[in-house]
Amino acid sequence: MVCDDFGEHRDANRAWWDERAPAHAGSPDYAVDALVGDAGALSDVVRFDVPRLGDIAGARGVHLQCHIGTDTLSLARLGARMTGLDFSPTAIAIARGIATRAGLDIDYVESDVYQAASALGSESFDLVYTGVGALIWLPDVAGWAEVVAALLKPGGRLFLREGHPVLWAVDEQRTDAIALGYPYFEHDDPMRFDASETYVQTDAVFTATESREWNHGLGEIVTALLDAGLQLTMLVEHDSVPWEALPGRMHNVGGEWRLDEHGERLPLSYTLAAVKP
Repeated sequence: MVCDDFGEHRDANRAWWDERAPAHAGSPDYAVDALVGDAGALSDVVRFDVPRLGDIAGARGVHLQCHIGTDTLSLARLGARMTGLDFSPTAIAIARGIATRAGLDIDYVESDVYQAASALGSESFDLVYTGVGALIWLPDVAGWAEVVAALLKPGGRLFLREGHPVLWAVDEQRTDAIALGYPYFEHDDPMRFDASETYVQTDAVFTATESREWNHGLGEIVTALLDAGLQLTMLVEHDSVPWEALPGRMHNVGGEWRLDEHGERLPLSYTLAAVKP
């Protein structure tokens, strides 16, 4: 169940994302101009999972928590008829502009993810896609799983690439050791952060600095999907993640960041797929 204070937390997070969306669109890390200018280009996140995605040509897909739509655009280039959904009006406006520049017909809808079925229609999609860094902004993973199940047509598929919940629990400020500094399991009270930066290169100055986040254990995520009636078809853990999650202790190889030392000790991300019977 979504926590009683979710409205307050959502508003704080929306202000955080509204302010950062233009900076992200202008950052070399998102490489929007290069993505728009090359009709065959894909975002690093989507390209990483192309072998696991398989053929999505002709599928009607929705990208939940799509932000500025670079992954949504990439899925459209793989042949899916895409809709993107996000709660940030600023991000949605930027995503529409990027799609127009790229000459792609993508629908973008402004909505909270928990209201997605109402905004988009139940049993409307062959594919529900959720990308890296999305679930941690949601207080209730069971409620999210129910939304996914409601959106999917029978036979439809969820495809999820996410930061690993063990990584989300690591204290990134510790440089002497890998130490858990935050909750691994879901709990009512959010982790509260006050930071004036963002996760990409930018000279922008931000005034919306408060964010609220919730971790969800891998077992909690899988169980939520099973309880919502989906059948798990894939779960792959990775030793890489598409951003410098632990600054100063990682190196970039082909758009993916890996630990400089002992990469075999820490799962950094995972890819999950599930189908609706």
